[in-house]
Amino acid sequence: MNKIIKIVLIVIGLIAAFLWFSLPSQDDPDAINSGAMNFMFVIMYILLAIAVVAALFFGLAKLFTTPGSIKKALFALGGLAIIVAISYGLSSTEEAEAVVKVFEDRTSSDLKTTVGTVKNIGMGLNVFFILTVIAVLLMVLPGLKKMFVK
Repeated sequence: MNKIIKIVLIVIGLIAAFLWFSLPSQDDPDAINSGAMNFMFVIMYILLAIAVVAALFFGLAKLFTTPGSIKKALFALGGLAIIVAISYGLSSTEEAEAVVKVFEDRTSSDLKTTVGTVKNIGMGLNVFFILTVIAVLLMVLPGLKKMFVK
């Protein structure tokens, strides 16, 4: 099986190299519609689909075969849900209303912005910041612990 995968990857690499050298010049106004570029996108989508299916298959297989992993996964999902709920609570409705008012005053009527949309964007930013702080702490604290506790 491993030899077959290597052969398939070599063939895909050779096809991609051939397509790379078949691309039209950047001065060509119709370069985006070239067959070589379209086929490169097809290859990219196929490889992306294979990667997603493999990641899901092996991840779920490991999840269901390792004892205690489902419990850990549920705790992680619960923690993420708590962080999302806290972030949604931190995103203020008053600030969202102010942003909507400023946005509507400065733009055309084609773009509709609602308080809910602005609040969801604020929630997403808060989730990102909280998870970033947690990740940095999880990287720094063990190093500090090793430095001071011997």
